[in-house]
Amino acid sequence: MSIKLGDTAPNFQAETSVGDIDFYNYLGDSWGILFSHPADYTPVCTTELGFTSKLKPEFEKRNTQVIALSVDGVEDHQNWIRDINETQNTDVQFPIIADKERKISELYDFIHPNASATATVRSLLIIDPDKKVRLIITYPASTGRNFVEIIRVLDSLQLVDSHKVATPVNWENGEDVIIPPSISTEDAIKIFPKGVTEIKPYLRYTPQPNT
Repeated sequence: MSIKLGDTAPNFQAETSVGDIDFYNYLGDSWGILFSHPADYTPVCTTELGFTSKLKPEFEKRNTQVIALSVDGVEDHQNWIRDINETQNTDVQFPIIADKERKISELYDFIHPNASATATVRSLLIIDPDKKVRLIITYPASTGRNFVEIIRVLDSLQLVDSHKVATPVNWENGEDVIIPPSISTEDAIKIFPKGVTEIKPYLRYTPQPNT
């Protein structure tokens, strides 16, 4: 199965490092981040999970649940978490899915045979409260992900959903945003009281509405 942007993220039941879960129940009304790892006890994954754990307050502010996946078993996950906590100076509390039979990995297209026939690639999905897939990003197994960028995209998606805007290249939370071409300049002036700066008829900026 190939997951595409806008698709409904499939539900599943799984064993995890914190017990059995139903994915939809775990997410509830929150946003979700599901990210896969090639294997337990790997150095790049260890740094990723440690950094993600340290971002817990940032995810909480954004009403976002995090869940990881690896093709190893629960006991390995739990032992590995102890290593992560020790080496990365953190306390991993989010679940890691045990996917020894690779059922969830195949459901979410995390196995890329030309990269590895058995290990998952380093994929990450952002899922909105309606269970729609809003971001898909895949790294090779050798390259750690940039979770600062994941937070940035999450901020952009949540802003876009709450206001009629888009975010420009390298946008950071608090910076000016773009008014979509579907909104006329006349309407934009009414919708965005902080002001409208027109560079071209199709390229117009306004200060971020929720700051």
